Amino acid sequence: MQNANLEKATFGAGCFWGVEAAFRQLKGVTSTAVGYTGGHFENPTYEDVCRGKTGHAEAVKVEYDPAIVSYDELLNVFWNKHNPTESNHQELDIDDQYRSVIFFHAPEQELLARASKEQLENSSRYHKNPIVTEIVPASQFYRAEEYHQQYLEKHGRASYKIG
Repeated sequence: MQNANLEKATFGAGCFWGVEAAFRQLKGVTSTAVGYTGGHFENPTYEDVCRGKTGHAEAVKVEYDPAIVSYDELLNVFWNKHNPTESNHQELDIDDQYRSVIFFHAPEQELLARASKEQLENSSRYHKNPIVTEIVPASQFYRAEEYHQQYLEKHGRASYKIG
């Protein structure tokens, strides 16, 4: 039986493999899925998205219990797992599917995301480099191919220290 109190959050922060692994380590996260969202192409494949013509971002959809883990804690992992000052790339991954984006599912998530972005912009963490992270409404999420799900765990490389 599914817990009716679970909530969803969706984040794009570069390649979805490491981002998913980080969220999976949080107590209160009940499930994750990697996929594609934010674009204009129905049922995209990895190859479609990599061609750069779908508009989708590689993203992680997180299902979580807000009584155990807060949305602010999810945002903290998001901000710490990538560089939000890089537009359309993270490290060696380059194109718009690797953009930094928060897909909010509720008005409260939008408010918290905007507040956390502003707080980060006002900090000295990125030496006044602008935070380019988009904050947009969640749209259709297309689950990626099975071989992408929990990829780092399947290959013995899922390590990320929280905090």
